[in-house]
Amino acid sequence: MVHNEDSRVKIPSILHLTRLGYSYLSLKGAKWDGATNIFPDLFRDSVAKINPEASPEDIKRLLQEITLLLGYEDLGKAFYERLTQTSGLKLIDFENFDSNSFRVVTELTCKNGDDEFRPDITLLINGMPLVFIEVKKPNNRDGILAERNRINTRFKNPKFRRFVNITQLMVFSNNMEYDDSSPEPLEGAFYATPSNEDASFNYFREEETLDLDTLLAPEDDETEDFILTDTNLTSIKHSPEFATNKNPDTPTNRLSTSLFTRDRLKFLLQFAFAYVKGNRAPRNTSCAILRCSPPRRSSAFSKKVFARASSGTRREVEKQRWPSTMSTI
Repeated sequence: MVHNEDSRVKIPSILHLTRLGYSYLSLKGAKWDGATNIFPDLFRDSVAKINPEASPEDIKRLLQEITLLLGYEDLGKAFYERLTQTSGLKLIDFENFDSNSFRVVTELTCKNGDDEFRPDITLLINGMPLVFIEVKKPNNRDGILAERNRINTRFKNPKFRRFVNITQLMVFSNNMEYDDSSPEPLEGAFYATPSNEDASFNYFREEETLDLDTLLAPEDDETEDFILTDTNLTSIKHSPEFATNKNPDTPTNRLSTSLFTRDRLKFLLQFAFAYVKGNRAPRNTSCAILRCSPPRRSSAFSKKVFARASSGTRREVEKQRWPSTMSTI
């Protein structure tokens, strides 16, 4: 039996995400728009559910609108503003967040002409690929650095503009604990946001005690069998190493729990991102994430901490420290 990054990190991570409430969607027979990687049927059904007054034509026009926005040379700023808009047709229901659709897929190719890349794991919210996760096998010290170099190159490629603009958050992990003595991100599970310059890989150390019995659904043998069959990895089913890698306390799974539970993801999408001008050229922009954890505070307090500038560009009002520790490389 050969173990690689798929069996050691990717599949255990997908299974953990299903326990966090993301339904696994096989790409076999699935249909999506190759220009944006939006899944139109899932998008239409999800948007219709959270906008019961919307007609099919309204939803069709909304999909056309965001496809146009994703082509802007603005690192997704216009799309993000539409994503979080609370008036008119909603792309995401932030008031009743559980009403949205949450799916996880694997190996969803981002392709434009001859250029392509394929994230290991993609999270679809209402059919929109808002998050992706790249994994490397443990003890591969150059894997994370190589991945950072690749993502920096890809995100500067105009052919990938729509895929970059729709991406809100990324995770990169080799499923190892952080090496605090290293000046480079060689080991650990890191998160990042898109940038026209170089992506910043951020540490996350959870200081809150999370109730995993409440946050995680029980393991489901039927779901596991389906995912292993779909990914041609049924041979690892009874492997002791596979059982160990499914542990919620692995670095990748811990970070997924900290970022992708419903309450955390809702907060991140609404309040944690800011568009800032880069230093190297006037047109360079970064979508920065504030280095603090989703607060255990009211939504009203959150809105006081984060505000939008009058121009519509998000800006950071203050850097508030909450119980989790984040730092940037």
